[in-house]
Amino acid sequence: MVDAQSLLEQIGLACQRMKMAPSTFGRLAVNDGKLVTRLQQGGKVTLQTVERVHRFIEESGGATVADLRTGLSRLGAGTQLAENFRFYQNRHKYLMFVNTTNEKQMIADRAVEEVCKTQPSPPAIRMLDAGAGDGTALARMLRGLHRRHPWVPFYVVAKEISMENVRLTLEKMPDRLREHSASVIVLTNLKYSEAGRLQPLDERDAARMVWKEMPLEGTSAGEFEEQISSLEPFLTQHWQTRIAASGNPMYRTPCALVLYRKDHAFMLDPIVPRPGKTTADMDFVLLSQPYRARAPLSFKIERVIAPLARSLRANGKLMIVQARGDDPGMEIIRTIWPDENPFVDGRDRIVDALKEQLGPAAANYDFGSSEDPAGGFRFNVRTMPSEIDEANPIGTSTLFGAWNAANYVAQIDDARLARALANDAYLEATRKVLQKHRGLWFNDEVFTICRRNMLH
Repeated sequence: MVDAQSLLEQIGLACQRMKMAPSTFGRLAVNDGKLVTRLQQGGKVTLQTVERVHRFIEESGGATVADLRTGLSRLGAGTQLAENFRFYQNRHKYLMFVNTTNEKQMIADRAVEEVCKTQPSPPAIRMLDAGAGDGTALARMLRGLHRRHPWVPFYVVAKEISMENVRLTLEKMPDRLREHSASVIVLTNLKYSEAGRLQPLDERDAARMVWKEMPLEGTSAGEFEEQISSLEPFLTQHWQTRIAASGNPMYRTPCALVLYRKDHAFMLDPIVPRPGKTTADMDFVLLSQPYRARAPLSFKIERVIAPLARSLRANGKLMIVQARGDDPGMEIIRTIWPDENPFVDGRDRIVDALKEQLGPAAANYDFGSSEDPAGGFRFNVRTMPSEIDEANPIGTSTLFGAWNAANYVAQIDDARLARALANDAYLEATRKVLQKHRGLWFNDEVFTICRRNMLH
């Protein structure tokens, strides 16, 4: 289930734009004339309903950016602006992508290599996953680091605004706490500029922040899982989102959830964060696909990358992963949309803009080189050789999985996807590319930014 209030705000703007009564809107959008009334009375709404509502608005011309801006100025400053109108992440597309490609595994393995090149200071290796998603990469990274540093305490902050992703991440943590007992794991929905310190920048948000510390009883993964599962009401109550002025989701209530083993509380006491007393001094920050490729460069730098670069301690490292294109996935996309070019801000543009944003402080950082031969990797959609055999037709499930991965990486909006699905051209394009390359892969760009130790 998802937040109904944000959807009501969107429907209100759309009804004004289309000069349509709420009952008519509900009947035409989801065949339910009482949809708006039920939402106003506190009714819940499923993700499927949200997607149907968004698709109806988009296809009916009720959600252009210019129209929403006009509606916002007419309705007053208190109304939410939905510039990136379809802001809810498409859950089934995301989960299909994670489970049918090996991107998360490759990101985690690369992150382990980079962490091992840093020079952490006692009492712990301090890490921030600035966009944990469903926790797949984080869990694999923690397993790899345990193998290399089995006795070193870990302090891990996982930033994630999606309540569903937080649930999935939490499901992976009991095993990590069982194997690496000297772990403090923090989940938070704070902004990129706030996650390192676990403190909202706005005083009003700081005053209403919810901080939950949970020392876990027992010694087994099963015991930890039972206690973590009991957090469901807490997440439902506090891990809600609203639409920010940028059109992106942000927290309704700022939260931090702190987990560690009670039987290690004495040893971990110097590591456990305290409200209002936490510093942003990370040894390693992972920033993987954190923004829409088409987002303005200024947004990427000012709201995301620069704050996280400033959260590094001396010798700390920020690792950025973003899609680069120039791969078979984009071949599929350009068969349908020939002029598509979502990946406009490569490493060099980002580094140049970051240096300008940091100003004189840029001298404190090492930005590496664009000539680094390890500056990227290729990841694959998992298929069996027999699935792509010229002698046999490619199965429908394989085609759908490959098509989903291609449009997910290229971040194609649902309105265009709906039109593309009107005929089978997209499946034929996917089939041809799979047969041409004997599979499907994508290119990711990876680069690091290190904070220098100015004492040496």
